[in-house]
Amino acid sequence: MLNYKLKIGLLPIRRYFKEPPKRMGIFQSDYAIENKNASIQYIRENYADSETEFVDIEWLNDEGVLSADSDCDKVAEYFKKEEIDALFIINCNFGQENCAGLVAKQLGVPTLLWGPRDRNFTNDLRYTDTQCGLFAMSKQLKRNNVKFSYIENCDITAPAFDQGLRKFFGVACMVKNFKNMRILQVGTRIKPFKSIMYNELELCEKFGIDIVIFNLAEALNDLKEIYATKQDELNKELIDLKNTFDCGKLDDEYLKKMLCIVHYYENLAKANDCNIISSECWTGITLGWGANPCLAMCLLAEKDIYVTCEWDIHMTITNVLLLSATRGKEKPIQGEFTCRHPENDNAELLWHCGPFPLKYKAKGEKPWLYNTKPSFRLEDGEYTIARFQAEKGRYYLFGEKFHTCEGPKTFGTYMWAEFEDLPALERKLVEGPYIHHMTEVPGDYTEYLKEFTKYIDEVEFDNAKM
Repeated sequence: MLNYKLKIGLLPIRRYFKEPPKRMGIFQSDYAIENKNASIQYIRENYADSETEFVDIEWLNDEGVLSADSDCDKVAEYFKKEEIDALFIINCNFGQENCAGLVAKQLGVPTLLWGPRDRNFTNDLRYTDTQCGLFAMSKQLKRNNVKFSYIENCDITAPAFDQGLRKFFGVACMVKNFKNMRILQVGTRIKPFKSIMYNELELCEKFGIDIVIFNLAEALNDLKEIYATKQDELNKELIDLKNTFDCGKLDDEYLKKMLCIVHYYENLAKANDCNIISSECWTGITLGWGANPCLAMCLLAEKDIYVTCEWDIHMTITNVLLLSATRGKEKPIQGEFTCRHPENDNAELLWHCGPFPLKYKAKGEKPWLYNTKPSFRLEDGEYTIARFQAEKGRYYLFGEKFHTCEGPKTFGTYMWAEFEDLPALERKLVEGPYIHHMTEVPGDYTEYLKEFTKYIDEVEFDNAKM
């Protein structure tokens, strides 16, 4: 099951000098403690929620701040015991760079480095030199082979802090779910779809991705049982379906068989504690069951169960990364490159035969079933488009953004996407390792994708400009 909850370790650090009872002037501890108290209070008040928990080190000493090398092991052990997902190092004055390196090295989790902007220049003195210390800390982190993110030296109320912290949360969530990914695979690769081949052994060995396979005979048996035992539920769902979609001339029995597929995937996800599924979709199930699964993929997204069509494992992994970047607040859209706009040289039809989440239907549109498949245009806005892909043992993560634009109406689920340079993007897809299958989410998460690749050695970020 994808998990969007994060436990973040807060690690305030200050410079240590053995000059009892207290050093006066620059690096005086009072000012570092002021920075620490203000920072942690602000972070808790503005960023703690049901999905985000913070763990501090108030127990360590009277200051609740790390400053001695001798305390590093106990701090690291405490954070390990708390099972934090990520570490946030708050540099409260010049800091103690060795402490940052010693703790972060032991934890091996995504790490964020930041310090508040130096503002105190009283009595012709400086008391913190936080920015200077950030340079020193960063070098010690690198020398300890710690992968880390960075927010520029700024006030905690600055937009850069908010943007940087939220990006770090998204990236930490991506790393967490990527390293614990389980994909349920239903059926075998569609015969003509050589383009979606993948290396299951390599995904397991390199990234620990677990793919659990279910054969189509099992699926058909389960579908028959659902149809035989859940008629009351199916009849109620049929009413809701007809209120939502224009079902045309499809008869009730066919519609209920499509609704059975919703139950099948939902049961499979719950039984295996996994809400990401990759399934073949327009050969085996259609022939064996006599109904198409595209409607199920559309409806299940509303229940936070995601089924990737056409058995594309790499697109399924992309779905997980974008879901995690948004921390479950958005839903993946499986729009593939289909055809260029008839007039706009930088616009492309992103389309698929029905699996888009109903949540993103353009306002005022009545969705309909065209040849049994959901059909509607997506709402306008800014989107991120991405693709995780392998070629010759190397792995890439493609990320771009686009805005929707006007274009001809068509069947299926679709949107017209306007890019900065579509010819360059088309060339990248043709000459690079990617195929036409893509995943999109509303909003711009391209920097999240790029930052994520910092933490996964075997994955390289890519876009049309690279």
